[in-house]
Amino acid sequence: MMRKVLFYLENILTENDTIIVATSGGPDSMCLLHLLVTLNVKLKLNLIVAHVNHKLRCESEDEALFVREYAENNNLTFEYMEIKEYNHDNLENTARQKRYEFFKNLVNKYHAKYLMTAHHGDDLIETILMRLVRGSSIRGYAGFKEITDLGSYKIVRPLIFVTKDDIIKYMDNNHLKYFIDKSNYSLEYTRNRYRQVVLPFLKKEQENVHEKFLKFSDELLSVSLFLDNYIKSLDIKTNKGIDISKLLKLDDFIIRKVIEYEFSLIYVNDLFLVSDKNTRDIIKLIKGKKNGYVFLPNNYIAIKDYNYLKIEQNKKEVTYRYILDKEVLVPTGIIKRVKETSEKSNYVIRLNSKDIKLPIIVRSREDGDKMEVKNMKGSKKIKDIFIDEKVSLKKRRNFPIVTDSENTIIWLPGLKKSKFDVERYEIYDIILAYEEEK
Repeated sequence: MMRKVLFYLENILTENDTIIVATSGGPDSMCLLHLLVTLNVKLKLNLIVAHVNHKLRCESEDEALFVREYAENNNLTFEYMEIKEYNHDNLENTARQKRYEFFKNLVNKYHAKYLMTAHHGDDLIETILMRLVRGSSIRGYAGFKEITDLGSYKIVRPLIFVTKDDIIKYMDNNHLKYFIDKSNYSLEYTRNRYRQVVLPFLKKEQENVHEKFLKFSDELLSVSLFLDNYIKSLDIKTNKGIDISKLLKLDDFIIRKVIEYEFSLIYVNDLFLVSDKNTRDIIKLIKGKKNGYVFLPNNYIAIKDYNYLKIEQNKKEVTYRYILDKEVLVPTGIIKRVKETSEKSNYVIRLNSKDIKLPIIVRSREDGDKMEVKNMKGSKKIKDIFIDEKVSLKKRRNFPIVTDSENTIIWLPGLKKSKFDVERYEIYDIILAYEEEK
């Protein structure tokens, strides 16, 4: 079976290619590394052995030393990283993120053409089954591809054509050393339960079941590519995001696929993190009447902002509080005192220092903020003013609030003035102007 892998590698590699090889010291990665070392004689490859020490097991140090010595004995470059801190709410995902960040840095350092990992046919079966049970998209249900093109480099999984048994047989027949991670046998982990309970049953039913799953995966990827091309042909995206009014005119199936396509652009090789519940929540949001958010994995957020849908990183609101002397730089622009201006818009306010308590404060918004708007009776919530004026959710996050020293709101720069704005020049002695960042 390894002849097929070698043939595959020989067809994609060229002389002097630089390859980052993710190497744990287990049978899978040592098998891949040995195959590449075998080809090295012919192709003069530049192999970078990348090892991550997760520091979670007592054997970790021995594995790191073993991989280092293997690299040195074969005149290969060795790169090493330790993971010292984890998010224990999702330890596995944290480890994966740190690993791939390390690998990407190495790709950039060595200008590598490929990052190769030792995912094999059994891994593909497990991944597909887990996503079917959890819920995913067409692309997600396909598992992983033999090649993922990330533009500047490609992630290649040459062992996708063989099984774990094939790998162990190859290693033992060639008397090659490897380490076994005992945690792979613990039924505490979801993947291990599929590996030890479901997989043996499937292999008993069909010896080459991994080939069937690979064909299934290829079929789904072809469908996904067709849908992607169709979605890209739709005139529904602007620089503000997806036009919801146009999106909702489409068939419900296509609406779902549009959202899943957006996920694929963001999560790329982490698509397994997104579930079909995330998709359903976004559809519910865009079909509703109100603006809002849907929180997504890896600190992303889907925002419905009036007629537009956008998925972006969830940047927290900036909290700030400044005393305004001459000028203050805020996230949305500059607020400053001026001597004179003929401007009459909401970008300028004129104040009588006797009407307010100095000094003037410029701060971020707070829960429950209200203002007595000029030419209106009573006070109005800042939140309601934002809604009435159709201020985007993104802009609301860091919108400046101008108050006096007793926290009385006197101005929403560029938006609304309070009752404290005066027009007769003989009774005002403070002029504030706002220059909004474009």
